[in-house]
Amino acid sequence: MNHWSGYLLLIAKGAQMTVELTVLGIALALVAAFVAGLARVSRFSAVRALAIAYIEFFRGTSVFVQLFWAYFVLPMAGFDVTPLQAGVLALGLNVGAYAAEVVRGAVQAVSGDQRQACVALNLSRYQAMRHVILPQALPLMIPTFGNNAIELLKGTAVVSLISLGDMTFQAQVVRSQTGNTLIPFTTILALYFVMSWLITFGMRRLERRVSFGLDGMRR
Repeated sequence: MNHWSGYLLLIAKGAQMTVELTVLGIALALVAAFVAGLARVSRFSAVRALAIAYIEFFRGTSVFVQLFWAYFVLPMAGFDVTPLQAGVLALGLNVGAYAAEVVRGAVQAVSGDQRQACVALNLSRYQAMRHVILPQALPLMIPTFGNNAIELLKGTAVVSLISLGDMTFQAQVVRSQTGNTLIPFTTILALYFVMSWLITFGMRRLERRVSFGLDGMRR
């Protein structure tokens, strides 16, 4: 038992790194999603074009390639990044590209009557977006945002390719040192499931909270 306690502690440290990657990656993904998603509905064609270029590039290329590009190519261009920073950049920008389309779709799903009411009240585009459209669009985004967050969590396993000590990397270390596959990989399987469940639980509570009182506004 003492023999395995040290290895399980190693996996626990990997879990801490996975949580850090997930939290930072989600934060970056949310920023990228709202910036690119709102840019997609901009009046300016140049802004829309930039947003489309970002979305299509990161959705159309492999996260593995993006990770290696961030870790190995950016330093060649003069941008030194740590393995953690490279992982956050690749995961956050990749998932943010998918989430940007969620933002765009939710904003465009708000009924035309609401937009006409904003015009009748002489609200600026910024005021209409902030006070009318986004409060109604946000509950539509949250379920898919939850799925995106879980995908990002599971995607953190790719950082083991650049020797960042996440759960998958530490499980591989334990396997190589003990020759046992069952215990380390069953452990991280359970940890991934628990983390995913916590994200789902949190998103459901957030969805109920932001949806409160909006039924009357939508009518």
